[in-house]
Parts: sequence; structure tokens; C-alpha cells
Amino acid sequence: MIAKPLGKALLSGQERRYDDVRVAVHDREDPMPSVAQQLRQAREQQKLTIYDVAEATKIRTDHVRALEDGTYDIFAAPVYIRGFVRTYATMLKLDAPQLLRELEAELSSIARFSQPPNLAEKSPGAIDLLMLQLSKMNWQLLVLVLGTALVLTLAMVSYRAWRIHQTADPLAGLRPVLYQLPGTNSGELLALPAAPPPH
Repeated sequence: MIAKPLGKALLSGQERRYDDVRVAVHDREDPMPSVAQQLRQAREQQKLTIYDVAEATKIRTDHVRALEDGTYDIFAAPVYIRGFVRTYATMLKLDAPQLLRELEAELSSIARFSQPPNLAEKSPGAIDLLMLQLSKMNWQLLVLVLGTALVLTLAMVSYRAWRIHQTADPLAGLRPVLYQLPGTNSGELLALPAAPPPH
């Protein structure tokens, strides 16, 4: 809103004041810098690059840029924004609780983040139930039981293979052969002994 002068104008440097009209130069507050602007200004005052911040905070560079630009739409949920702002502000030695209060005010003006998330129960599927049961298991005990079962199974299979090998007739697959004495061309047909009776 521009006020029209009602009286004479006094010039002092670059500022114009009017005697008859009160111009609220100091009453009108400059808007408070946003959280994004405060983060960027603090980083630049400390002469840090975005890569320095990413290295120190372990926040991805594209997320640091989004925080400094105030483009919060790239984040999946407000909890990520709050966590990153808290980490970033702490790293820059800013007043993190105050910055988070300002962030809450900013996020409440964004339609996507102003509504609480829908936490309505959906019916769990088979995979959800399986994962729930697996998460309740004592994995150390399970590994111990499975390891013991595997060792016992291998021992039983090995014992059966050994018993089968011990009871098998070693001559079962042989046919009658011709035995020749050394130095002669004649040979004698040797019969195989009879198979032992089964046990």
C-alpha cells in the first residue's frame, strides 16, 4: 500500500518521510526468513559447500538442496524433513528447536503435509503375517536347531551308505574269467565261489 504525501517531504539519504503522514517504516516487519533461507545463510556464512554438509550430516546432496530451496515435496513424509532439518541445524550450530517450530508452521501451510497421515488399519496379507512370525523368532536358537538337525541327517545318511556298502557282495558283478599261468598259452577256467547266504 502506497501512502500519498499530505505534507512536505523531507529527504534524508535514500529515505523519504512525510510530516503529515505517518509511514510505518519500522512498524512493518520484514518477513522472517524461511527455514530454508536460514539454513542456506548459515551454511554460506560458515563457508561450507553442500558437499561439506552432505559429508558431515550423511544427508544426500539432493536432499540438502531441497531443504535449502524449501522444496519439501521430494520427501516421502514430514518425519524425514523434521529429522533432516534437526540434523542440519545442529551441524550448523543453529537453534534446532526454534527452527523446528518454524518448520511446523511452514509445513502446516502445505496441503500435502497439513493433513495427518492415514493410519487406518488395512487387513494384513499372508506375507505380512509370515514376516510378523519370522520377526518373533529367536534366530540363534533356530540356527542351532537347524544346524543340529542337518548334522544328524548327514550322520544317518552316511551310516546307511556305509552299512549298504558293508553288506554288499564284492564279487556280485564279476563273471567267470580265464586264468592263464605265466609262460603258457593254455588256461584254466576258474569258477567263482558261491555267493554267501544272505544274513
